[in-house]
Amino acid sequence: MKKNREFKNKKITIMGLGLHGGGVGSAKFFAEEGAKVTVTDIKSEDRLLLSIKLLKKYKNISFVVGQHRTEDFASADLIIKNPAVNPSSKYLEIARQNKVPIKTDIEVFLESCPCEVIGVTGTKGKSTTVALIKKILAKEFDRVILAGNVRVSALEQLKKITKKSICILELSSAQLEDLALFKKSPHVSVVLNILPDHLNRHKNFQAYIEAKKIIFAHQKRKDFLILNQDDQILKSFSERARAKVLFFGTEKTLFFGTGKSSGAYRKKGGAIYFSNEKQVVLKKSDYSENLGGHNVSNLLAAVTVAKLYKIDNSTIRSVVGAFKKPEGRIELIKTKKGVKYYNDTTATMPDAAICGIKSFKGKNITLIAGGEDKGLDYALMADEIILNVKRLILFDGTASEKLIKELIIRAKTKKKSLKKLLIGKSVGTVTDAVKIATEHLEAKDNIVLLSPGAASFNMFENEFDRGNQFNKAVLGL
Repeated sequence: MKKNREFKNKKITIMGLGLHGGGVGSAKFFAEEGAKVTVTDIKSEDRLLLSIKLLKKYKNISFVVGQHRTEDFASADLIIKNPAVNPSSKYLEIARQNKVPIKTDIEVFLESCPCEVIGVTGTKGKSTTVALIKKILAKEFDRVILAGNVRVSALEQLKKITKKSICILELSSAQLEDLALFKKSPHVSVVLNILPDHLNRHKNFQAYIEAKKIIFAHQKRKDFLILNQDDQILKSFSERARAKVLFFGTEKTLFFGTGKSSGAYRKKGGAIYFSNEKQVVLKKSDYSENLGGHNVSNLLAAVTVAKLYKIDNSTIRSVVGAFKKPEGRIELIKTKKGVKYYNDTTATMPDAAICGIKSFKGKNITLIAGGEDKGLDYALMADEIILNVKRLILFDGTASEKLIKELIIRAKTKKKSLKKLLIGKSVGTVTDAVKIATEHLEAKDNIVLLSPGAASFNMFENEFDRGNQFNKAVLGL
């Protein structure tokens, strides 16, 4: 990509350096474009040290940490907003009052990206799905780029992209909400599922749903919208779509013979087919070991995308057979004396934790859970714990407090001993949680599962920090 001279010598404020890499990538991009960059974040310099070190070589970047300053927003030529920053921030309002444009890295990326874009969103399963799509398409296309909500800056990828590339963007509800006024959507948009989440950020569940719809709001007839037919909310999305809609799901729910189009679907025995093709794409034995359970839905979405790009079945089978899920997604860390320790730290909402628990149904599970609440309901997670968890350890946090209240009600109803179940509460470190879990193991116990069902920001830098600390504690046993 040629340098975009519209940024040369412009004063650009990066709002939110963060720890995931997006802020760092944005700062690098604009610095290399010749802009005068100010990076500002309310976190302390100590917490941001690793991110700051990555930018130290750029002489045209200055840092304002531990605070935001009015002048950095009032007199800038452009604000680049981190998705974690609430749109109602008073500093963004200062920028608006001074007619300073506010954009995100994704918006700047989409303005400049010369190639086809595949956008993937959903409440859970995004990272597994985009990783799988990338691996499949990379078998047939030279430059397949993955960016977005995957700790990889979209702007850093621009220099690698040509017209013949394919870019896959994982898009969160916050990133999509920031694109509400942007008049461009991906060529292929995939929506995996809609479940209550991030209600600490969005006004209510309906606002969260509306944010997800932005991914296809400006698609055209030549574009494709891929939806999960098994998700009741997503069925209605097709009514507002201009693009061609493909549904993936189980055979009994697909729109055969109704004018709607079928994507990949799974028959009762587990075999996966695509549309009206008679050949099997994947037998159950091709995927059940590493993409079974709730990941089947992610697999069906990826297969649908792959078939749109005319990838043959043998290529799909070879990739799926060798595929390893991204870190922190029911990831086996260690087996010790017959006990398996699993890291499912990316389960940051109750529904995801429920899926994690169900993955080991019938096993003796010691669950490490809890943390900070995002305005979610913990009733169903409490039900699942009472039914299928032998022992429970809870981190400190508001989500843990809500969960305990729900457990107290259910323990009385089911006549179960909460004292025997809850062996640790308000636990302050992962090391302590793993220690408590290990000390209480008995002969027939076989699973220790970190699946929090809650946010991590009260105790950790992010959910991956939580997972890394769990891995370290387990490997140190």
